[in-house]
Amino acid sequence: MPILNNMYKGVYAVAHALHNILGCNKTCNNKLPLDPLTILQHIKRIHFKTKEGEEVYFDENGDPAAKYEIINWQPRENGPVSFVSVGLYDASLPADEQMNVQEKSVVFAGHSKLVPVSACSETCPPGTHKVLQKGKPVCCYDCISCAEGEISNSTDSVSCIRCPLDFWSNEKRDACVQKEAEFLSHREIMGALLTAASLFGSCMTVVVALIFVKYRKTPLVRANNSELSFLLLFSLTLCFLCSLIFMGEPSDWSCMLRHTAFGITFVLCISCILGKTMVVLMAFNATRPGRNMMKWFGATQQRLGVLGFTLMQVIICIVWLTSSPPFPSKNFKEFKDKIILECSLGSAVGFWAVLGYIGLLATLCFICAFLARKLPDNFNEAKFITFSMLIFCAVWITFIPAYVSSPGKFSVAVEIFAILASTFGLLICIFIPKCYLMLIKPEKNTKKSMMGPGPSK
Repeated sequence: MPILNNMYKGVYAVAHALHNILGCNKTCNNKLPLDPLTILQHIKRIHFKTKEGEEVYFDENGDPAAKYEIINWQPRENGPVSFVSVGLYDASLPADEQMNVQEKSVVFAGHSKLVPVSACSETCPPGTHKVLQKGKPVCCYDCISCAEGEISNSTDSVSCIRCPLDFWSNEKRDACVQKEAEFLSHREIMGALLTAASLFGSCMTVVVALIFVKYRKTPLVRANNSELSFLLLFSLTLCFLCSLIFMGEPSDWSCMLRHTAFGITFVLCISCILGKTMVVLMAFNATRPGRNMMKWFGATQQRLGVLGFTLMQVIICIVWLTSSPPFPSKNFKEFKDKIILECSLGSAVGFWAVLGYIGLLATLCFICAFLARKLPDNFNEAKFITFSMLIFCAVWITFIPAYVSSPGKFSVAVEIFAILASTFGLLICIFIPKCYLMLIKPEKNTKKSMMGPGPSK
């Protein structure tokens, strides 16, 4: 019995203490004074084994080594509860031997061998968090999956942790992963098609330029201001190539070069077209009696006009770049699980000033070409310029709402498409009819055909 065993060890503990105090060997010194405190101090230092091999000692707090018999209350079918010993805990043994339980002998409520669960809900796995069930104990809860962008990486999490701005939660919601960076690349299908269209347009412009060089002494080329024609072809080639700058991951230099290169090349292009239109308009007005307007619009004035219009756009771009230039930025608003790498405009006023100046010149060019469209000539270039400027204005008018409403990299694709579509429109409308006459109908490429039939007698 535990009580008798403790009494037995207590008596022997006092006996060992007295033995040490009295210095007992064969005899004991009975003359030494004994008092309770002295006996207590020696009891704290005793250490002996009983006949059963059980060690008896006290720790620094005066507590004996813990030793417990593990009792399982097992109800009988017809009778009182049976107290069955199923194990032992002995603190005096090594740490890995202190607890000894015979699990097969343990019987739980309802004569079950399974360990009962202390909570009414299962453990919530990582990726979920606990939500207490209303009106039930705190051990009753539901496991709710973490929201998008949040994770929990431990079991029974009370709340979820939001991922950093550059990261997003995985499918299991138990870890944050790096967000995918998205930008228009020439390696994807849409970027490859736009790149191919840009290169095709550049090659097409070079072929047209070679045709014009070959037939540069013919009346058709000379009658339409060959110098401005070659400058226009050069600017069209730059317009096709500038669309390639919009491809790839944005950087400091590419962001600043994108819209400035586009703005300057397009102004150079439209300035050449405006110069050619003015030449046609002035040439026919100069044939009227009493007018000599061509001396005010000769080759030198045409060059200065193109240079002046282009220089104005250069100044606008310089002011834009020095005050608030475009810069690369990360857009986290369009998509939750992606980072859109794009070029911020810096100054929206600068961007719309560049586009507005192009629109102003295009409108002026269209008005002049429209006025000159019915002037007498078998090959009146103003008719083709009018049609090309209609296409140009239509493309850029539809560009504005499409650009504003397109998300992410698609806004860049819309801008590239507008550049390519308007450039193809100018190239095809202005130069393809001339190439057709030079290559397919050479008999019409004469001065007589260009001037039309003379007056009938």
